[in-house]
Amino acid sequence: MNHPASGIVSPLLRLLTALFIVATGIWGMFALWYQAQGPLAARIVGIALWLGAGALALRSLRTRRRVVVGYMIVFALLLGWWSMLKPSHDRIWADDVAQLLHGHIQGDIVTLENVRNFAWRSETDYTPRWETREYDLSKLESADLILSYWMGPAIAHTLVSFGFSDGRRIVFSLEIRKERHESFSAIAGFFRQYETIIVASDERDIVLTRTNARGEDVYLYRLDLPPEALRIAFLAYVDQANQLARTPDFYNTLTSNCTTIVFDLARLLDPGLPLDYRLLASGYFAEYAYDHKGLAPGIPFETLHARGRITQRALAAGDTPEFPRRIREGVPGIDTSPVPARSEQ
Repeated sequence: MNHPASGIVSPLLRLLTALFIVATGIWGMFALWYQAQGPLAARIVGIALWLGAGALALRSLRTRRRVVVGYMIVFALLLGWWSMLKPSHDRIWADDVAQLLHGHIQGDIVTLENVRNFAWRSETDYTPRWETREYDLSKLESADLILSYWMGPAIAHTLVSFGFSDGRRIVFSLEIRKERHESFSAIAGFFRQYETIIVASDERDIVLTRTNARGEDVYLYRLDLPPEALRIAFLAYVDQANQLARTPDFYNTLTSNCTTIVFDLARLLDPGLPLDYRLLASGYFAEYAYDHKGLAPGIPFETLHARGRITQRALAAGDTPEFPRRIREGVPGIDTSPVPARSEQ
């Protein structure tokens, strides 16, 4: 006697197989588009053949199972090819990501090689400068979360700026390491199109790039972290940069991006931090940090958000040594009293 559920097993299996074919067909199409080598016409033909194989497998679900098995074998071969793609340091890189950050630690002194300090006049007109700088962790006293909005309220680039008692600042940013001919695509970021790089930058460089050169909208929030947590977060960025310098890795729009690294660092300090949709919708990451006691305490988030918008102050300040102080004027939790100037060299 047949089990009552036996009649639905076959239709359910066909449905699951059909969903698998559709999902892998779409994935394979993008994988071939972004990673297959050769002329454009050859890539288009390859994609057409792949999609044709998927369509044939869908039509054959009821009648020709061998066709479906054949599709699975071809997909396995595609996965084998995909697994052979390797990240590299050996490409013709865009100027702003041309150098890899290296950090050397001796006690409290951290020496950073290849700190970016470009002079930006526009997004395409700039003077490259890469510098070696030393930072004394015993003087590390603050960290600020910076969100730069470039595509609507839900998408922002996430940076962390560390401040020292002598007035010096250094900003860390996980970015795509794009080649000279490339521009960013969130879809391409799912398909091993870019390598990952940690950029350490002078604050004038990396904020002016976004407010003045690219026309992005930038917000700054003081993070509420004790001294030991500041040290752990700073050294974690340096350690990640050194790992990437030794072993290149692919950027991934979902799992390895500018926001997930901040979350990973935060979990070093608080392993109980929960996953949240705002880790993907990075434009809302400041609100996530606020909900988990990570921003200046005792102030409504609406106030932090409104007073943390530094775009106009950055545009007005321009490329001046007073830039870090002037963009923070009025930001809650920050004392903007002048600090005696010190050379960054």
